[in-house]
Amino acid sequence: MISSRFIRKLIPFYLLIIFTSCTSTNKSAGDFPEQQETSNAKTVQEITLLFAGDIMAHTVNYSRGKFNLIWNDISALVKTSDLAFANIEAPVSDSIEWSSYPRFNMHSNYIDAAMSAGFNVFSLANNHTNDQYLQGIKDTEKYFSGKKDIWAAGIRSKPDGKLTYRLIEKNGWRILFTAYTEILNMTDYSSYIDYYPSDSESRKRLSGQLMEISENVPHDLFVISVHTNEEEYNSSISAGHRQFFIELIEKCGADVIWANHPHVTKSWEMLSFTGKSKENAFIMYANGNTISGQRYAPSLSKPHEKRDDTGDGLLMRLKFQKNNGKAEKTRIISAEPFFITTYVNPTGQFVIKLLDDDLIHSLRRSDLTAWADYLSERKRKLDQIKENIK
Repeated sequence: MISSRFIRKLIPFYLLIIFTSCTSTNKSAGDFPEQQETSNAKTVQEITLLFAGDIMAHTVNYSRGKFNLIWNDISALVKTSDLAFANIEAPVSDSIEWSSYPRFNMHSNYIDAAMSAGFNVFSLANNHTNDQYLQGIKDTEKYFSGKKDIWAAGIRSKPDGKLTYRLIEKNGWRILFTAYTEILNMTDYSSYIDYYPSDSESRKRLSGQLMEISENVPHDLFVISVHTNEEEYNSSISAGHRQFFIELIEKCGADVIWANHPHVTKSWEMLSFTGKSKENAFIMYANGNTISGQRYAPSLSKPHEKRDDTGDGLLMRLKFQKNNGKAEKTRIISAEPFFITTYVNPTGQFVIKLLDDDLIHSLRRSDLTAWADYLSERKRKLDQIKENIK
């Protein structure tokens, strides 16, 4: 007969066996797979970048004030992206009066409104960068350098001949960004601008600097903004530019080429690579005007007039993915185009609207049939770009 004293001695051992068995069973059945799943989820990271076109300010834009109204209709879309890029087509100087074509100048509150709408990365290099000479360049550089979580490239604080760049750290990603122009309306103070003409010698010098930056600055993505030396209002794609852009991708490691200047929307393409260091890359040949007054008198009865192309633009949203755990290549997993248009509302305010069926239907319901018919044709023309993408 087993004594009660002996049983009392065995109880702790039974409890230890039962506890250990339960702990082991629970871990193998539930805890370990959950931890593994969480670990895998952390290695895959995504980031979304949105690319607009030119932000311009003609008299009809800045004379009305209330600049936040310009962006109301697209702000929600812009803010869905981690980074939103735009080209500033003028100096930004509060010490100089507002100025329209041919020598532009904006005040800071005009760009503040774009930032409030969600734009946070800017190209400053274009043919109007030195419209207000050195004062305009320095004021622009000071304005952007004083902003928190705002990044800009394209002008130099001193004329040292070095291409400027920004390394943007966002949500576990490092985005290398640089911006240059192939064209200036005048060469005054060009040494303060990332200016590389389209001749072979300048392109060779540019490629060398881009390669040096790409090799020496660790990054996940490399975005290059190009203000092209080409005919304005022409929607065709230059074979020479396409070839050079592909060289920037293959030799300099660019992931995105974002080109502008013609003030009209051009097509885009995604390039795939086999056996290369990257899986794919993206080229935008021109995103048109994001906001301007160039279409100050839209031809409502003649929607296919060439000049009317300046009133439309493209927002391109790219989503990227990387896998740190398996060292896979960074790749583009989606590209979503959104067409926009500059609409002159009944009060005369120039505002940006998403150019979609909802806009056209709302105009018809408001008995604004001339605008509805006009924008319906504008949308049809832009949709043809999308349909021609291979």
